[in-house]
Amino acid sequence: MRSFSDRPVPAQVLERLLHAALRAPTAGNSRGTAWVLLQGTEETSRYWSAATTDAWRATSARWSGLSRAPAVAVSVASPAAYVARYGEPDKVRAAADLGLGASDAAWSVPYWFGDAAFGVMTLLLAATAEGLGGCFLGNFRREHEVLIALDVPAGWRLFGAVALGYPAGDDRRSSSLDRPGPDSGARLHLGRWAGPHGPH
Repeated sequence: MRSFSDRPVPAQVLERLLHAALRAPTAGNSRGTAWVLLQGTEETSRYWSAATTDAWRATSARWSGLSRAPAVAVSVASPAAYVARYGEPDKVRAAADLGLGASDAAWSVPYWFGDAAFGVMTLLLAATAEGLGGCFLGNFRREHEVLIALDVPAGWRLFGAVALGYPAGDDRRSSSLDRPGPDSGARLHLGRWAGPHGPH
């Protein structure tokens, strides 16, 4: 959803959503993800000002609808929490076998971003169950500015943010829905990869 009503979301609803997100799966029970919840125009404007530019806001067809979102939940992750967890006695051997290094740069798959994604999806599903709309806003640019604006401690990474609120009722259909793509048969492989580049 890209067009929100400015109707406030009750604080207890937002609390339920964020507590659901905090219960998402976490590798090694590391729990190295966190959220910054922004409510109301004064708080959400700090995110928008840091994450976007005047030029983008002046030219984006989506800006007016997005800017009305009464809440923005910002997802952050701590690589150091996962490096430390997988250096503990019960994980250190598995970490060595998997090639998980003693620095976050050595991890082929950053578990912290996987956990952040689980949390975002849990939040979006919970929002839908509450009758709300949501829009995931990826970390495309200005990560440093967002983290500074929200007083996030050093060492944390921005994964993205979720704008939350009630639908305004004027959302335009995304042109992405008209994009042709492979059907499920080309994306679901049973037993082994089958298709033009796999076993016949």
